[in-house]
Amino acid sequence: MAVRVLVVDDSGFFRRRIEEILNSDPGIEVVGTAADGREAILKAGELKPDVITMDIEMPVMDGITATRRIMALHRIPIVMFSSLTHEGAKATLDALEAGAVDFLPKKFEDISQNRDEARRVLCDKIRAAARSHVMPASRTRPAPASGSSGSAGTRPAATRPATATAASPTRSTAAAAPATGAGAPARVRVDLVAIGTSTGGPVALQKVLTALPGSYPHPIVMIQHMPASFTPAFAQRLNQLCQIEVREAADGDSLRPGLALLAPGGMQMLVEKGKVRVIDSEPGQHYKPCVDITFESVARAYPGRALGIILTGMGADGREGCRAMKATGCPIWSQDEASSVVYGMPAAVAEAGLSDAILPLDRIGPELAART
Repeated sequence: MAVRVLVVDDSGFFRRRIEEILNSDPGIEVVGTAADGREAILKAGELKPDVITMDIEMPVMDGITATRRIMALHRIPIVMFSSLTHEGAKATLDALEAGAVDFLPKKFEDISQNRDEARRVLCDKIRAAARSHVMPASRTRPAPASGSSGSAGTRPAATRPATATAASPTRSTAAAAPATGAGAPARVRVDLVAIGTSTGGPVALQKVLTALPGSYPHPIVMIQHMPASFTPAFAQRLNQLCQIEVREAADGDSLRPGLALLAPGGMQMLVEKGKVRVIDSEPGQHYKPCVDITFESVARAYPGRALGIILTGMGADGREGCRAMKATGCPIWSQDEASSVVYGMPAAVAEAGLSDAILPLDRIGPELAART
């Protein structure tokens, strides 16, 4: 059965362009269009599509407000179209917090210079969204303190989420979980925590990091598949929400307790003993940044002394990096299927038998705080 899509944009030209591309795929059917957020809400109820593509800036009602209301009424997966600017990044992050599952650049040349490749990426995103688990809108974002600049000294205290009960084992958990079990990771002694994620990752990382105290005793490195114009805004947002310090990594940054470094979009982040290196991506590298590349460098720099965590995401990036870490004795945790927006990356790790613990998202932050 074809994936049924509602296309929402105030530009008639853009609506027709998206409709043409999606209808060219035999597995996708555009069942309707809307020119603003209010019309989108009505069409969502009438047509009950499998996926909605949503513009952010529209008359009558903007895409973020429409996303929030559609999530409350229908919980339909929404893919946002965004400009690759700093302001576009902040608006897209707001949309993801409102419940959107993924985003794409509005200029197709920002996806790929190859038109056929850009079409493939768009159709793949729509199919992945149709299979995704739509999560409730994020509620972990407190209002910033008055006059806060986002620096370590002015960050507001984040609310620590309560530990959830262990989820029922999924098929992958039953096949791959070791003796410690899906809900009971062993206490580990590590010098570094490395986290990799993709689709659904911005909200997942926010959930994990806001559970950590400001006195968290280990450095953290994070790889999130995200464009170069988005990672500074995302790191700044996390820094404002978390008790630990969060910032976009720069070449030569030191690794120190209570600091989380986010790999810059479009680049690769390598971990060396006590510091990170940020280097240009090489031609042909699909993910920029790439979880495998960073995790393999972690395995070399911290053999047996780092914890690898794979969160929600499409594809299998991170599996080989986890394999390299595991070979040196490093423990690996992966997010469970029920709490993942897209159970691709964590599934690849779990099904390869690499996960020492498979955890629901709500438990990963508290487990990190308590067990490392």
